[in-house]
Amino acid sequence: MKSKKTIAVYNRKSNNSLRQAVSVAGADDRSLPTAARLERVLRLTPPEVHEGRHRIRLYRFLAESIPSVSACLWTWVRLTASPARLVPDETAPLAVQDRARAVLEQLARRLYPRPHNRHTDLKRLVTDVCLHLYRDGGFGGFLTVLADGSGVDGVFPVDPVHIGTDYSRGRVSLVLQTDTKAVSLDRPDFYHLPMGGGVDDPFGRSLLAGIPFVAYIEQQLVDDMRRAVHNAGYHRLHVKITPPERQAGESDRGYTERINEYFDATVGMIRSCRTEDNPVTWDNVAIEYIGPGGVRSQSNSWFFNHRAMIEEICGGMNLAPFLLGYSYGATTTWSAFKFDLVMRQVHTVQQQVASFLEWIGNIELALRGVPVSCRAEFENSFSYQAKEQAEIQSRRTDGLLKLYEAGLIDEVMAKAQAAKLL
Repeated sequence: MKSKKTIAVYNRKSNNSLRQAVSVAGADDRSLPTAARLERVLRLTPPEVHEGRHRIRLYRFLAESIPSVSACLWTWVRLTASPARLVPDETAPLAVQDRARAVLEQLARRLYPRPHNRHTDLKRLVTDVCLHLYRDGGFGGFLTVLADGSGVDGVFPVDPVHIGTDYSRGRVSLVLQTDTKAVSLDRPDFYHLPMGGGVDDPFGRSLLAGIPFVAYIEQQLVDDMRRAVHNAGYHRLHVKITPPERQAGESDRGYTERINEYFDATVGMIRSCRTEDNPVTWDNVAIEYIGPGGVRSQSNSWFFNHRAMIEEICGGMNLAPFLLGYSYGATTTWSAFKFDLVMRQVHTVQQQVASFLEWIGNIELALRGVPVSCRAEFENSFSYQAKEQAEIQSRRTDGLLKLYEAGLIDEVMAKAQAAKLL
C-alpha cells in the first residue's frame, strides 16, 4: 500500500470556513512522477504519424511563412498572454494568505524550466500555452513533483504533434505516440487544454483551421504579381532623336560629325536633367515610356484583390483587420467597440488558461501544507483606459456604500466586496 498524505485544504466556497480533507499522492506514487522518471518516457522520439498531425505542421508553416498570418497569431497570443499571477483566496485568514502568497511567488519563478533558457517563470509558460492554443489547437503538459514530495517541480510540455487519440478502450482518449508504443495520457499528472473544444472536436481546434485555402489564394496572387513585375522589368524611358536634315554642299564626314554632336548634346541634357527639371528640345526629340500599360489601374486592381484576401485571412482568425493596420476609414468609437469584442474573446481563452494555472497552484499549496486555494488573475488594463476604469471603480464604490447605508448588506459583506475593488 503506497503512502499518501492527507492535507487540510481551505474551501473558499463555504461561508463557515469548513476544511476539506484532500488526499495528495506522495513522492513514491506513479501518478506524480519526478522529472527524472518522466524523462524516460519523453525521451522517446515519436514518428511522423497520422491523425491530423500534418495539419498542425501546415499551421506552423503558415504562421512562419505568411506575414499576415504571423501578425494575427502574434496579436492573439500577446493579447491573451497578459501579465498573470496566482493569488490566494481573500476569505482565508491573513496569516494563511501571507504564507500562501510567498509559496505561490516562489512557484511562479521556477514553474517552467526550459533547457538553454534562463526565462523559466510563469510569464514564459503563459506565452507558450497561448501560442500552442491558437496555433496548434491545444496544449498538454506533465506536472512533476520534487523528489521528496514537498512541492511542485515544474511543468514539462508535450508537443501537440506527438499527441494522438486511442479508440481501443471504448472511448476516445489521448495517447503520446512514440517509436515503439503509445503511452496513455489518461493520468492525473497530465493536463490537456483544448482550444474551443466541443462535442465534434473535444481535443481542440486551431485558430488557423479556416484559412489554409484562402492563404493559398493570397499567396498565389502574390506570386502572380511577382512574376508580372519580373517580366516587366524596370520602367525605362526611350528617347528617340530624329537626325537633322543634311545641308546643301555638306560632306558626308561633316554631316556625320554634326549629327553626332547633336546626339551627344541631347543625351547629356537628358542625363543631367534633375527630378525638378524639364527637358527642352526641338520637336525632333520624342520621349516614350517602356513598361506595362495601365500601370496605375493594374496596381490598384492588384491592391484591392490582395487587400480582400488579407481581410479574409484576418477574418478567418477571428481578428478585426484594423488591429493589424488594415483600418480603412474606421472611426475611433467603432475601433474601440471592435477592440472590446476582441478583448471579450481574449477573456474567454484566459479563463481556460486560468483553470490550468489554478490546478498547478492548488497542488503546490496542498503539498506545502497551506490550507487555502488560489486563483489566477490576468492584468488586462491599458493606459488609455485608465480614466474610464477610474470612473467605473468610483461608481462601483458609490453603489457599494449606498447598499451598506441602506442596510441591504452587512459590514462583513461590504468589506469583502470592497476588497475585490482594490
